[in-house]
Amino acid sequence: MRHIKIVNSILLIILLFLITSCSNNSTMKPEDFKNKEPRLIIEEYLTGNVKAWGVLQNRSGKVIRQFSADLDGSWDGKQLILKEKFNWDDGEVQNREWTITKIDENNYEGTAGDVVGKAIGYSYGPAFKFEYVLLVPVKGKEMKISFDDWIFKQDERVAINRATMTKFGFKVAELTVVFVKD
Repeated sequence: MRHIKIVNSILLIILLFLITSCSNNSTMKPEDFKNKEPRLIIEEYLTGNVKAWGVLQNRSGKVIRQFSADLDGSWDGKQLILKEKFNWDDGEVQNREWTITKIDENNYEGTAGDVVGKAIGYSYGPAFKFEYVLLVPVKGKEMKISFDDWIFKQDERVAINRATMTKFGFKVAELTVVFVKD
């Protein structure tokens, strides 16, 4: 009987861990920022040259990589073409080109060569939320990682980006980026 209670207790602990790990830790919604300032209009902020610096942390919070990046965006009235060049601290250089289409005042769609399907974006007040699945190279293979990406405009030049990366609902890494517009 005691053995069954121990097994049940262990199963309960595992179940609670799985429930809390798989749940969305963020109850934040883009609409929560609807009437706040300064307004982040992503196609305006990312047009021209923007510099970025960031850190990649593993699921335990340990910084595992750092980078600087140069972003160059052009807006044609409907689509933002954003060219990104990442310079990682281990010498890797990574390029990505986004095509981000404005659907209406608050909604966007984006594509890039290493994005699976379409990214979905939401813009309210100073916040821009971008959800997408990225093919991430890991040990010679490409792994599909889900990104929950938030950008918060601080002033006319500075924005802060926080991204949570998950696989099968479990957090695998976090990314923190500071953008400074030229």
